[in-house]
Amino acid sequence: MIPTITASSVYSVLGNNSSYVPLAIKDVANSCGLTTASYIAGDKVEGKDRFIDEFGTQIIWLGGLPFFNKIFSILLFKPAKLDSKIDARILKDQNILKTALEMAPTEAIKNSLTNVASHQKQFKALTIARFAAASVATTLSYLGLTKFRHKYTEEQIKKDYFAKQKLNQKLNNKFESSAVPFSAAFSDVHKNGKSDGKDKNPSFTGGFQDFIFDPVRNLMLVDGAITTERLSHARNPQDFFGYVLKEGGFWLFMYFAGPMIAKSFEKSAEKKHNKSIDLDARVIENETFKKAFADGSIKNHLAAFKNADKSDVDIYKFVVNNINSANEEKSNVNLIVNMAKESDVIECIKVGGKEKVDTRRFIDLDSLRGVYNKVEKLLGQYETSGESVDDFFKAVRKLKRGAVLKNIGACIGALGVAVPAIMLIARHFSPEYQVKKDIESKLAAEAANNHQ
Repeated sequence: MIPTITASSVYSVLGNNSSYVPLAIKDVANSCGLTTASYIAGDKVEGKDRFIDEFGTQIIWLGGLPFFNKIFSILLFKPAKLDSKIDARILKDQNILKTALEMAPTEAIKNSLTNVASHQKQFKALTIARFAAASVATTLSYLGLTKFRHKYTEEQIKKDYFAKQKLNQKLNNKFESSAVPFSAAFSDVHKNGKSDGKDKNPSFTGGFQDFIFDPVRNLMLVDGAITTERLSHARNPQDFFGYVLKEGGFWLFMYFAGPMIAKSFEKSAEKKHNKSIDLDARVIENETFKKAFADGSIKNHLAAFKNADKSDVDIYKFVVNNINSANEEKSNVNLIVNMAKESDVIECIKVGGKEKVDTRRFIDLDSLRGVYNKVEKLLGQYETSGESVDDFFKAVRKLKRGAVLKNIGACIGALGVAVPAIMLIARHFSPEYQVKKDIESKLAAEAANNHQ
């Protein structure tokens, strides 16, 4: 089922630092800018080389992990008869696991949880294996793209060279039959001990679980491998320096600048306007949420949530019971719980036409309590503002929308314009496409040898 696209969902996705969508938008801008700069700085061959590198990598980068995760879920979990949709993080707290099993929305999910509970070590091992295998497979896909790109560019340069020099067909055929392998053509570039192209398994240290379950952090791990591949397989110093500039800008504005810019806008909104904008856009834009501020019922929802939060298990039960027992109109759903569900903290499935909490999925209780704290703070700001509920929420929504648009706009501008411009300026100090120059020099030397 295709989700309904609304203004709130658009701003929510664009402002979500754990979503693929803003990353994809930034990467498209970056790829377009870099490809255009390559056509300007060099020629058609250099532009094509950059196009294959940028957009081919984009497909692998964004599509590789989801694809390989599905493949290895089938290959690893199905033979073990374990449900790959179960989030291994629920195994951290055995009391939560027991509660999730007891409150499972269907008999099938209950059986799946029971099976995993009986094979916890195996399930954890398979989860790690899937993560590692998908990451390595994605990285290997990029290595394959690199090999193809280098070979394709070499063949294009050779083709153009022969046309330009107007060598006779006899010499052309003789050269083609005795041409050195592609790997040898660049042997002088790699004499300095750079990577020999052999893949290394990623090393998992530190916040291991963050990299497994956060899609953006998972991408960062793969991107680290791609960056390493690009630098180690640079064909000459010009190629290497270009990647240093490109990858440095990419990492800064793809992963780090966005959250920092968002945090600065949130601090500015609080300091200058006494309004918090750190809630998900779908919450801020929600009319039911606004109405609860207007009629004061938000206080009852906050109190009910706080009273239920005596322990992790208690708040977990409160959340599941609250959603599972709701009627079709959701009139008795606690608003804090509902807003957490709107923010994707809680995942649900349809059972008999009604929403039920999918207890296979992990509920981040810290994020859940974070929603409560943010709503409580926003309520305090509203009560001291002296503004009508309409004016208050109009201002909050305007600040939120502006922050999201300025954030992603700044990153797009940096990746799509500033970084390519810097690389274009750098090319003025080395205007000739070095890859083409190296290959043509080797072709000329080979032709001269064949004449002797």
